[in-house]
Amino acid sequence: MVQDAIKHFPNECCGFFFGHEDNGRFVEQALPVSNSKEGDQKRRFSISPLDYMAAEKHALAQGVKLLGIYHSHPLHPAWPSIHDRVQAMPWFSYIILSVNAKEVTRINSFQLNNDRLFEPETII
Repeated sequence: MVQDAIKHFPNECCGFFFGHEDNGRFVEQALPVSNSKEGDQKRRFSISPLDYMAAEKHALAQGVKLLGIYHSHPLHPAWPSIHDRVQAMPWFSYIILSVNAKEVTRINSFQLNNDRLFEPETII
């Protein structure tokens, strides 16, 4: 995820992450995908339906659970935007990486609550 964010700077990167759940979510794998957003990829990302299907197949083939989506915020805080909230699904975790040209400066994770508001998740 970190390498993907730096590689695609100044555009947003995106991808899926996989693992297992046992009193928390444990990330074991990440799968970068192409940002399919038409237009301003510096401020938005989009994941194609075909990439979602491929992620589900990957999870089944690898014996892991699709835990969520990651994306970067180039030169912006690792905090969800209104656009992020509108696109989000309540059962996924959302990892956001704040990135500049040289490094990722912050990583946060969030999950939607029943009121469709993001709540921070602890990252260890």
